[in-house]
Amino acid sequence: MAEKQTAGRDLLGEFAPKFAELNDDVLFGEVWSREQELSPRDRSLITVSALLAGGNMEQLTPHLQKAKANGLTKDEISEVITHLAFYAGWPKAWSAFNIAKKIFDEEQKEG
Repeated sequence: MAEKQTAGRDLLGEFAPKFAELNDDVLFGEVWSREQELSPRDRSLITVSALLAGGNMEQLTPHLQKAKANGLTKDEISEVITHLAFYAGWPKAWSAFNIAKKIFDEEQKEG
């Protein structure tokens, strides 16, 4: 079962309460919990790809962390970013690698 998401309410609850509700309850509540239709690992793979392709680097950080938690390895993320570099753009891949490197370097420091 997907972990309860509160980022919308925590960050935007007072400013944009409906957006926060949709983010937490619909997107991360209903959509991400449809695990029989698509695994969390696969959803992370798709989401990371879409965010990278769109150049949404601010949102890429938490989704790479979520992808790691959902079982995607450093090698798999590296391969995804390398593959997408040719379709989404080299500069976007560089930016994504800088984010991914920080996330996966934390693992080595913790281990």
